[in-house]
Amino acid sequence: MTAPDAPALSVVVPAYNEQEVLPEFHRRLAAAMEGIGLAWEVVYVNDGSRDTTLEVMTGLQRQDPRAAVLNLSRNFGKEIALTAGLDHARATEAVIVIDADLQDPPEVIPALVAAWREGFDIAYAQRNTREGETWLKKATAAGFYRVMQRLGGKVKLPQDTGDFRLMSRRAVDALLKLREQHRFMKGLFAWIGFPATAVRYDRAPRAAGETKWNYWKLWNFSLEGITSFTVAPLKVATYVGFAIAVLASIYLFTLVVRTLLFGNPVAGYPSLLAVTLFLGGVQMMMLGIIGEYLGRIFNETKQRPLYFAERYLPSRQASTSPSGAQSAAAPGIDANA
Repeated sequence: MTAPDAPALSVVVPAYNEQEVLPEFHRRLAAAMEGIGLAWEVVYVNDGSRDTTLEVMTGLQRQDPRAAVLNLSRNFGKEIALTAGLDHARATEAVIVIDADLQDPPEVIPALVAAWREGFDIAYAQRNTREGETWLKKATAAGFYRVMQRLGGKVKLPQDTGDFRLMSRRAVDALLKLREQHRFMKGLFAWIGFPATAVRYDRAPRAAGETKWNYWKLWNFSLEGITSFTVAPLKVATYVGFAIAVLASIYLFTLVVRTLLFGNPVAGYPSLLAVTLFLGGVQMMMLGIIGEYLGRIFNETKQRPLYFAERYLPSRQASTSPSGAQSAAAPGIDANA
């Protein structure tokens, strides 16, 4: 969605309950973008926040004509909010995705722009450190990336890389053609291809507020990533079933031989119960894996819109400074299939 007088760069910022950090984020973002020399806008996406995040966003939009606000009708989750922001980014050249919590410093953006100017369609920010995170979160994150590297097939996720990145206009347009309901954006970023490079940086602790990602949400997020880009769990179910069948055949053969040689003693109840519970547990686990995939098929066949926008306040000008030339407002999108 671009207009003839649209800005060259758009910065998409999804946010949920980030009232404390948004003013400081906007100040640092504006300072970082000032020296790039291209017209830009920032698209704030309010993902159904329950605090005053929307009021803070609209205040920034009134103060700075380069700010746009997209308010979703409810909380749809970060992946959908990010997609909504990309839908409304009016940039003609490139789009930058960044979180509002300042763990990803806006000061890294000029380095992303420099990599893009060298000819790369995607410049993704790769973490040197993960300050402010527990050792358990770091360990589980490293394990997840290793699993995705092994199971992802031709889609390889860069290690220690989140959503923070710059994408060329053609890469964004390609990404927006992917409209599945279950969206694992890190995988979609990698799936579209295009020349990409890493920009190393040190991740900072959260500036204010609380993280929205507890371990239960991270576990479900990892399941989303694995089931979205590989059928390996289904293959594992097949292999486990085959292995159990082989072991059962060996055990049966052993029972037959023992019965022929030593008679037929009465089998012990505890061992029979243990085997029954084990097989029942394996069967339930395999049915759960199949159910994960069936649930995704069910959701995709309904073909519902990804989100609804309650309101969209476009940026009022696209310039490198508040005194720059006026830009036409982009029309809002109320729903996207």
